[in-house]
Amino acid sequence: MKALLVRDLMLAIRAGGGFGLGLSFFLIVTVLVPFGVGPQTELLSRIAPGILWIGALLACLLSLDRILALDWEDGSLDLLATAPLPMEGIVSIKALAHWITTGLPLVLAAPVLGVLLSLPIPAYQWVVISLAVGTPALSVIGTFGAALTVGIKRGGLLMSLLVLPLYVPTLIFGAEVARRGAEGLTVQAPLLLLAGISFGVIALLPFASAAVLRINLR
Repeated sequence: MKALLVRDLMLAIRAGGGFGLGLSFFLIVTVLVPFGVGPQTELLSRIAPGILWIGALLACLLSLDRILALDWEDGSLDLLATAPLPMEGIVSIKALAHWITTGLPLVLAAPVLGVLLSLPIPAYQWVVISLAVGTPALSVIGTFGAALTVGIKRGGLLMSLLVLPLYVPTLIFGAEVARRGAEGLTVQAPLLLLAGISFGVIALLPFASAAVLRINLR
């Protein structure tokens, strides 16, 4: 599993779908929003948590088609299916590699990019916490979408249509945690719901992804 994780990390970086792609898109979103909204600090401060979450969600969505597509194209997926490692473990490693190369850099970059959106000071820690708790769910759900569309020509659009509705609860509660933190309100309820979504997705979706992959590989 360790060797597979290292291999996926190296492939993601070399193929251009690693750290740079998601961060670049995240930066573009946070830079363009103030131009569109205008120099209204109060308005930017109010919408900053939601903008950061939307930017992180779309940045994760950008690289989902690379999770399994490269392995499908070179035949590695067939070899992995016959390996002693369970398919559920393979899917989990793929999701972890995606989170390390996409989700984790977004979590670390969010406080810096929050400055461009006039993010309130009390919200910084809650934006980081909510992204750290919620982005693993985005990667696992994205891996499930990649498993559903693997082998389909131009399946990126179909995958986006399948995955985006599943992303909505994570987006709602993640942005709500950051918004309440910015306003000094209690964040316990949305944070627990966000953590529950992440833990539930991590516990259940690898089995669904593995089952879908077995069907697609027949």
